[in-house]
Amino acid sequence: MSQRIDSYRPAGSPAGWSRVGDEVRRVVRLADPLLPYQARELLSVLTQLALFCNGEGLPGKAEVWLSREAIERFIAVGCPTVSDSTRGNYRSRLLRLSEVVLGGECRTGKPAKLSASTPKSPYSRTELADLWGWASGQPTEELRWGCKTLMALGLGVGLDSPEAMHVRVHDVRRTPGDGGSVVVVTRQPRKREILCRRPWEGVLAAAADRLDTTGNARYLFRPNCYSRGSNTVTNFLDRTQPSPHVPRLAMGRLRSNWLVELFEERLPITVIVAAAGVDTLHGLSRILPFLRAVPAEEAARLLRGGQ
Repeated sequence: MSQRIDSYRPAGSPAGWSRVGDEVRRVVRLADPLLPYQARELLSVLTQLALFCNGEGLPGKAEVWLSREAIERFIAVGCPTVSDSTRGNYRSRLLRLSEVVLGGECRTGKPAKLSASTPKSPYSRTELADLWGWASGQPTEELRWGCKTLMALGLGVGLDSPEAMHVRVHDVRRTPGDGGSVVVVTRQPRKREILCRRPWEGVLAAAADRLDTTGNARYLFRPNCYSRGSNTVTNFLDRTQPSPHVPRLAMGRLRSNWLVELFEERLPITVIVAAAGVDTLHGLSRILPFLRAVPAEEAARLLRGGQ
């Protein structure tokens, strides 16, 4: 069996194999007698993970590949052409390998359940810049302000479509003497107050200021449309002028951007849960694949804590 592992080469001689091959074989030699899988099954799935991590610029070490963050990201975005059941099998094998290599369960905690639905990926910085340019270039003032308002509500306070379309002018409140901070109050069923992210304070304040102050009970988004339905946002976006080089505006993706920023700025999890309007972490678990991996040395330092 050891000879079969040592002679293993993936089909097609993929780029990067020379950098990860020795480590792949080392891990499978270690794990093969301890796991109820055939060596070839382990070699195949670990090779795919290793090549994916190599393409992401991560170090060529199994301790990095088999971290929870790397596995979750690989399952979510690294194997898009396989079925959900195959992704589940990959994940099971990789987590068992992680137990062997890292010891015990994943050092970073138990993984969230694998969802059959595709996570709503955040936009890249380039895509966000393109979206803002697209919004600013819409042919009418109504379309321009509608798109900008949606972007500010998604990227600034993390609202989804049902919440965004019910915000009224008087729900946007500026805090006196606090450097121009803006608070948005949402309505039932997830009523809460959310402090807007700094880059979007001005946009939200301007969106409220432009409307007649005597009608501050009007809706902030589409103020001249007095009925709200499940297609209010979708119908509005269908009237916008598309651009072939700009992704479609989606509130779920804007909210993903907002969540990723909060996690990567290391806000306390209780603050994120409260601002997101969720009762448990399950609703946030799908954002994990889009968070940047933490280097093993930094992860060890953080887990150990201060002196």
